[in-house]
Order: sequence, then C-alpha cells, then structure tokens
Amino acid sequence: MDFISILSIFVMACFVGYYVVWSVTPALHTPLMAVTNAISSVIIVGALVASAAEGSPVAKWLGLAAVVLASVNIFGGFAVTERMLAMYKKKDRK
Repeated sequence: MDFISILSIFVMACFVGYYVVWSVTPALHTPLMAVTNAISSVIIVGALVASAAEGSPVAKWLGLAAVVLASVNIFGGFAVTERMLAMYKKKDRK
C-alpha cells in the first residue's frame, strides 16, 4: 500500500473512533474500557514482535517504547475501571 492509502485509513479511523467514543452512554463506559484494555494487550504483542525482529535498532527502540506506553495504558485503564465499578457497589450501613 502506498502512503496516501495508509494515511487515509488512519484519518478515517480517527474520525470513527472519535464519534464512537463520544456517543457512548455512561452505562456502557466500563465495558468499553475493558475492550480497550484488551486492544492494548494486542498492541503489546505486536510491539514485542516488532522489537524482537531483526532489523534496525530504531525499530527495536520504537517497539520498546510501544510496549511501555501500551502497558501504562492497560494498567491505567484497569485502575479507572476498578474505580468506576467501586462506585456501583452497595455501601454498608452501620
């Protein structure tokens, strides 16, 4: 694929992602966060493959950076999801 095709797919994905995320109701926020955590785990697998492949050192460093950033995204997403689920737990009355 040429650069223009890849760039146009990226731009369309940005628009679709924007409209999908902003049209989600608050009740569906927690399941959506769980799905984005799963997508980030797939990104980690791809980044590990990219960093382990033989090639330029730049690709290995970019793969390492992708692993670190996706890990931060996953752990942050789980923390936010945990806090949101805690909001729906019943409080104990004393």
